[in-house]
Amino acid sequence: MQSVNKFTFLMKGEPKRARKITRHSPWIVDEGKYLSVSELDKVMIAANELKRHGIHNRQFAHVRHWFMIALALNTGLRVSEMASLRHKNLLIDQERSSIIVLGKGNKKRLIWISQKFIKTCQDFIAFKTSYGYETTPDSPLLNNLNGDQISKRSLQKDFKAIIAMAGISSHYSIHCLRHTYATFLLKASNNNYRFVQNQLGHASIRTTQVYAGVLETEGRKAIEKIYT
Repeated sequence: MQSVNKFTFLMKGEPKRARKITRHSPWIVDEGKYLSVSELDKVMIAANELKRHGIHNRQFAHVRHWFMIALALNTGLRVSEMASLRHKNLLIDQERSSIIVLGKGNKKRLIWISQKFIKTCQDFIAFKTSYGYETTPDSPLLNNLNGDQISKRSLQKDFKAIIAMAGISSHYSIHCLRHTYATFLLKASNNNYRFVQNQLGHASIRTTQVYAGVLETEGRKAIEKIYT
C-alpha cells in the first residue's frame, strides 16, 4: 500500500488564498462596564441629594431621577423596560414583593425585589400622589412632567446628568446600571448564574455567563494577597 504524505493536501490543490476563518471573541463584562463600589456610592449620594432638593423645592423631576437610579440598581431592568412599567406591574403588598416585566420578545418575567426597595417604591408613589400625578394601575410608573410615559431618551439623558453631578466618568451609559446590578447580585448569590439569569431575563444562561469577568476581577484581588 502506497504511503501518503500527510502534508500532501497542503501542497496539492492548495487555494491561492486560504479562506480566513473568523470567530467572534466572547464578550465579557469588564470593569469598565459596571460601577465600582466607590462610583456606586457617589451615584447614590447624588441621587439622594436630588431627592431632597426635589422634595424641598416641589420639583418632581428630581424625585423621579432618584427613583430611576434606585429602580435600575434594584431590578437590573433594561431602559426600555423601565420606561414601559405601569403601576400594576408592582406587586408590593404585605405578601408579595416582585415586579412583573414585559421584556424582549414580549416575554413576561417576575423579578424579586427586596423589602427595602418596596419601601422606596411606596415612597415614590406617595410623592407622585402629592404632585397630583395618576397612580392608577395602567398609569406609567416613570412619567414625564405631563403625566405621560417617559421616553428612553429622557432616561438616558437624565442618567448622564446624574453621573456628571456625581463626578463619574462620562463613558458610562444608563445600561451600566443593569451590569452593576448583575455584578453585585452574582457576588451576593455565590455565583448563582441561574438565579441571575431569571432576574435579568436572559434567554440563555450563556448570556449570563459573560459576567464571568467579574470573577476574574475577584481573582486578581486574591493574587495581590496570596503570600501576605
